[in-house]
Amino acid sequence: MNEIRTLIRKEFTLEWRQKYALSGMLLYVVSTVFICYLSFNLRRNQLTPIVWNTLFWIITLFSAVNAIAKSFSQERFGRLIYYYNLCSPQAIIVSKIIYNSLVMLFLSGTGFIFYAFVMGNQVGDLGLYTICIALASIGFSSVLTLVAGIASKADNSATLMAVLSFPIILPMLLMTIRLAKNAMDGLDWSVSYDEMITLLSIDLIVITLSYLLFPYLWRS
Repeated sequence: MNEIRTLIRKEFTLEWRQKYALSGMLLYVVSTVFICYLSFNLRRNQLTPIVWNTLFWIITLFSAVNAIAKSFSQERFGRLIYYYNLCSPQAIIVSKIIYNSLVMLFLSGTGFIFYAFVMGNQVGDLGLYTICIALASIGFSSVLTLVAGIASKADNSATLMAVLSFPIILPMLLMTIRLAKNAMDGLDWSVSYDEMITLLSIDLIVITLSYLLFPYLWRS
């Protein structure tokens, strides 16, 4: 736990020194939402709840990919050797997942507030939608962090990350959109228990697999 806390503190320190990274992601989210607003402003009748919901999650997904793709690629070889001598691989991957999850929770929460303000709030059950955002943010962060670690071993890491993450992210994204649609319709929570349990299970499975498999990747 001391290693994990130290590594998370290190991630926040580096992010604070390089404020342009998080600021760039916020600018990406805000500008994308504003472009969507300009696109649908002249055709307001075409912005149905399904389009509203799907558009938000597409923006969130691309924000996650752009934010987490640099998890391992920005680490220099000498720094990785330094980590190798001091920290366990489990502490490395857990700290990365926790940090990226916090970043994604911040980006998705801020993006949703701005998106609902600009495009209009069509969510019937805000509490259920918030839970959906939290589960999806943790899931996206966990999957993309592990894939970023795998892709960092290759030369063209960005392309490899997109190829490896798509088959895993797609079912999670479809389940997230379904749960978010139930929240938008204001349905009872009992209707969405299956989707919430499925998303939570996927998150736990990915985190467990990352904890178990990352040491073999780290030794290479």
